[in-house]
Amino acid sequence: METPFPPFDPHGHEKEEDARGPRLREIPLRLMIPNIITILAICAGLTGVRLAFENRYELAVGMVLVAAFLDGIDGRIARLMKATSKFGAQMDSLADIVNFGVAPALVLYVFLLDQARSIGWIAALIYAIAAGLRLARFNVMDERQQKASWQSEYFVGVPAPAGALVVLLPVYLGFLGMAPTKGFAYAAAAYTVVIGLLLVSRLPVWSGKSGGSRVRRDLVLPLMLAVVLYVALLMSFTWEVLALTVVAYLCTLPFGAHSWKKKYGTLTVESVPADLHGEQPREDDFDRGL
Repeated sequence: METPFPPFDPHGHEKEEDARGPRLREIPLRLMIPNIITILAICAGLTGVRLAFENRYELAVGMVLVAAFLDGIDGRIARLMKATSKFGAQMDSLADIVNFGVAPALVLYVFLLDQARSIGWIAALIYAIAAGLRLARFNVMDERQQKASWQSEYFVGVPAPAGALVVLLPVYLGFLGMAPTKGFAYAAAAYTVVIGLLLVSRLPVWSGKSGGSRVRRDLVLPLMLAVVLYVALLMSFTWEVLALTVVAYLCTLPFGAHSWKKKYGTLTVESVPADLHGEQPREDDFDRGL
């Protein structure tokens, strides 16, 4: 009768590879660095939630922004170090939903939306779920082997990292002295729902990643000085600069849609006739990408 176990050798003669056991493959340290950054981003996002429950709101928002920053650079560092992997991609996706969806929603709810009771919680849920759907759509579109040329110029809907920065605008205003009244809480709940809808919308949003972007030589130094000035102001007047940044970003959305309409003759991505190279999107491209 056959058994699933190997026959017993009373003399203890074993093959050399069986005695040693399975050989563990060594992994270069550079492959671990992006994953470590991703883990630190998750830790920062969850720590921001804890700080919010402890009523240390400024630190909480700071940790959420740090998490968003780390989550935004881990993929770029992986590509620069040639350390990309399927494991890292899955880790990054899990970190995205925590740092761009769950953490901002909970911090906003604890700071203000709880004043609106169930309405505030529903708004937080809508935003968190919308962020998850937005990230799932991005992953589906990013995995395609053949990508339309417009994908290097535009996002479909507001990207999740920008959504995390933008949705916290009521918190920035609260830090600037706006009282957390019930009226403000209901307005913030409506604002949160709108941002969630922008995440899952088909609004074309300029990505700024186009390889064709060029800066005139005489504008290079002024642009660098402008970046230094922005960072200096951000360090000195953090909440004022963040609030103005959010307002400025929201104001740019109509310009991105207008630019798209000028190129493709439509205001939504789903009905674009063809990309710049004449490639026709497949009928199920946007159905699979939500």
